[in-house]
Amino acid sequence: MYTFGKGMLANDYPIITWHAHEMIFGFTAATITGFLLTAVKNWTGIQTVQHKPLLILFLLWLISRVLAFVPGAWVLPTLAVIDSAFLLFVTWAFSSPVFKQKQWNHLAFSGKLLLLFLANIVFYLGLLGVLDNGIHYGLYAGFYTALAVIFNMGRRVIPFFIEKGLGCPFQATNHKWVDASSLWLFLVFSISDIFYPASIVTAILAIALVILHGTRLSGWYHPGIWKKSLLWVLVAGYSWIVLGFLLKAVAIIFGISPFLALHAFAYGGIGMVTSGMMARVSLGHTGNNVFEPPKILNIIFALLFVGAIVRVILPIFMGQFYLHLIGLSQALWITAFLIFFIRYAPMLIKARVDGRPG
Repeated sequence: MYTFGKGMLANDYPIITWHAHEMIFGFTAATITGFLLTAVKNWTGIQTVQHKPLLILFLLWLISRVLAFVPGAWVLPTLAVIDSAFLLFVTWAFSSPVFKQKQWNHLAFSGKLLLLFLANIVFYLGLLGVLDNGIHYGLYAGFYTALAVIFNMGRRVIPFFIEKGLGCPFQATNHKWVDASSLWLFLVFSISDIFYPASIVTAILAIALVILHGTRLSGWYHPGIWKKSLLWVLVAGYSWIVLGFLLKAVAIIFGISPFLALHAFAYGGIGMVTSGMMARVSLGHTGNNVFEPPKILNIIFALLFVGAIVRVILPIFMGQFYLHLIGLSQALWITAFLIFFIRYAPMLIKARVDGRPG
């Protein structure tokens, strides 16, 4: 329907801009919402939004995804309000039980949700022509904020999942100096890349983050993960994020496309880590056995891994087939998540198998 990179949705909304926005504020934000609203109930013991409020939250998200295709001068301002309202609602829904229980250690997630909300507003101000470079600032601020949430969630659950899921004694190594320095360096890196993407400072920070996150990942590694689909997908996804930092530095120093690093972060990193987390959390919260996951998960995760190779690695050597590689990577992504949906939808729409509240 649209020529890659040239088409417009309704109301002069560039298709590439829409794609970038939806992968950040549509797909990733929805995944983060599901995880955090599930987790905060366990952390605080307070029931999060359900029934009609949850339906309203879903409808805000859904309408925001559909409205971009509707023509009319009123659409983009309305879309901006509804889409931002979704993120504001999520921020409140997560933060309310945190404040009630005074569990201030979880406020880092509240802050990141608020940053996603603000980044979305900046994006729409740019799209509406109110703020110069607002699209760039909003997209990249939202993207790096989402990645920061992945880091926070990953640091909390990945070593825990590995220790519990291996089936043998293992203590994941976590260095406090890595936790602290990676947090602050990533903040500085994000700001530097948003405003000075071609700066040598950005490249140096990216290399430092390769070392820090590579060190973290090595402390979580155990060869037994490759026998467990719910473990290797998380390690593989985190590895793509480490590679993303390396490709970012290489892009600045040697001039390769910066979008390879971007998609290492997004397709390989966020795509695989979030799918792995969804697969495991969905099993646990439907009363199914997380130690006996569906065998088809290996195929789903393999499709995503191959798709990331097609989108990130092959263009370096097969640039003449760039558009074809993008199309193939899209097909692999869609196939993986379609299989995931078909396999998981039945258990998600039914009551828990153990009879407990869902």
